[in-house]
Amino acid sequence: MKFKMKYLIVLIVLFSFGSIIYGFSIKEEQTATANKFIGAGTAALFLIAMPLFLFKESKGKDMKDYMLTKENIRKMQSQEEKKSENQ
Repeated sequence: MKFKMKYLIVLIVLFSFGSIIYGFSIKEEQTATANKFIGAGTAALFLIAMPLFLFKESKGKDMKDYMLTKENIRKMQSQEEKKSENQ
């Protein structure tokens, strides 16, 4: 059975939010442990889940289309001109 990247990302996000929520729920009794759970959840969310998501979503796309180059600026300007002419 092929494990899809989408499910891995969802599991990491759920783990991260669960860890953060658990950390806030025990913050009154065990401050040091709570801070570790909150930090681990935040780190997993932004250092593992987000790069995996960006890698998955950008696979097969040309990054030149998303960069601000002179050619892309000209394309945007011509599209704006067409929109203003149609109105």
